[in-house]
Amino acid sequence: MPVYTAPLDDMTYLLENILDADAVLASLPGGAETPVALLKDVLAEAGRYAAEIAQPLNRSGDEEGCRLENGQVFTPSGFPDAYKAFVEGGWPGLAHEPELGGQGLPRIAQLFFDEMLSGANFSFGLYPGLTRGAIEAIARHADDALKAAYLPKMVEGRWMGAMALTESHAGTDLGLLRAKAEPLGDGRYRVTGSKIFISAGDHDLAENIIHLVLARLPDAPPGVKGISLFLVPKHLPGSTGRNFWVGALEHKMGIKGSATCVMNYDGSIGWLVGEAHKGLAAMFTMMNAERLFVGIQGLGIAEVAYQNALAYARERLQGRGAGSRGPDPILVHPDIRKMLLSIRAFTQAGRALAGWVALEMEKAARHPELAVRAQSEGLVSLLTPVIKAAFTDLGFEATVAAQQVFGGHGYVREWGMEQFVRDARIAQIYEGTNGVQAMDLVTRKLAMEEGALPGRFFALIEAALDDVSALPGAGPFATPLAQALLRLRDATTRLQAAQDAAEAGAAATDYLRLFALVSLGWMWLRMAADNLRRGETQKLDTARFFFSRILPQTIALEAAIQAGASSITEASF
Repeated sequence: MPVYTAPLDDMTYLLENILDADAVLASLPGGAETPVALLKDVLAEAGRYAAEIAQPLNRSGDEEGCRLENGQVFTPSGFPDAYKAFVEGGWPGLAHEPELGGQGLPRIAQLFFDEMLSGANFSFGLYPGLTRGAIEAIARHADDALKAAYLPKMVEGRWMGAMALTESHAGTDLGLLRAKAEPLGDGRYRVTGSKIFISAGDHDLAENIIHLVLARLPDAPPGVKGISLFLVPKHLPGSTGRNFWVGALEHKMGIKGSATCVMNYDGSIGWLVGEAHKGLAAMFTMMNAERLFVGIQGLGIAEVAYQNALAYARERLQGRGAGSRGPDPILVHPDIRKMLLSIRAFTQAGRALAGWVALEMEKAARHPELAVRAQSEGLVSLLTPVIKAAFTDLGFEATVAAQQVFGGHGYVREWGMEQFVRDARIAQIYEGTNGVQAMDLVTRKLAMEEGALPGRFFALIEAALDDVSALPGAGPFATPLAQALLRLRDATTRLQAAQDAAEAGAAATDYLRLFALVSLGWMWLRMAADNLRRGETQKLDTARFFFSRILPQTIALEAAIQAGASSITEASF
């Protein structure tokens, strides 16, 4: 049976020594009221909730799954009580504004809690994660009346949220969607259509579920320019009757404790969110928040897989180490050590990079200087597809490697590894497949700020390299990163200059992985330098492994990008 312990020591280390969270928060209005000491206390309580309440339901939730009875979806046994405890603990409003009933804590506290929930119970963590994205979209785009009517109860956790985009004939290409909305003349609309793959579309955790639905008005132009966003509640204010219906539950490979629904809207009453025909832009507020959340899911499940694989490797006796008569724990074998180090190299640097992005999000929302807010918002936008795609790819690879550590025991249910593999797989697909994320990075993000945005990010890495140039012992970390950064710069210039869309498409996923490895290397450089300066060694072993065994992958990625598109586009099928 798997176990989970929140990585509180590493989170504290990052807050205090790498991310300089106290100084960053103190530069923001009201930030000094949430020092790292307070965040540590909050995270300790969050870790207890994750380990003691959410995690024990992970396996049973997977085995029982959700069920649909008489049009109502029921979550696995224990989920409603766990969510009740979640609400009573004040967790739904952790990082939301106090004027809405939230606690107003920094986003980094929410991000670290999201990681804990994802590691403890991937399916359960989806429900509040989707609600937060809906809250952000409503808060940014809805009118004051809708905000007042819906946000306080959603922040409190009594009501929850979901987003309804996908239709059976229209996945990523939302311009093809057919759902319609007819105005009633009194500010309300009747929404009609069917959506599939709707996570948390219906369940028994909350009193009401607020859907954000993409649909077309009668006068809508074709394509994505004709999409509007509507707020459609399960129960209308003052009513207990249903406003939309569940057609079916999807039968899935994993995340079986999360209700994935076919939703039917048959004249369902809704309200326009934002401007007519501009719904996609409004929905992207929620989608971008969810993409970062999904990346953290990859990080969380990699952490729990690592914890259990390491414990097994320390206890399982098999074979002999060099100079030993054995049997020895399998942890002595180089291949086992390499798999575990690969996971650890991702989780520790990934946590640092995600924490850095969370602080940039805080600056983008609250910094008193407009220019700083704009700069931070650009960096968050640039890193969003990288975190979503790379973290979920690496998270899935981590679960597979952890399963491999267990050998045959990893393939049977009782050890829990096969569930981690099944659960992790969806994160590479939903909220925009990772190929879509790579295309977003290459075709949209590299062009932002007239092409200057990636250079601003690369300058941060160069500044870190300059900072350690005279630090004794930093060479084995700084030199490989500097070389990899040059490869990334060259690849960026190549793709920014590409005139053929096929070239961008052929290079996109390789480029995103290259970008991610250099970004993780930046975090490992910072952690290695911190250890060298303070005379500590806790991070140096993994840093050495990353720079000698993982970062060299950038050489092959550069070669693949330089090879161009012809071997792909001219191949016959």
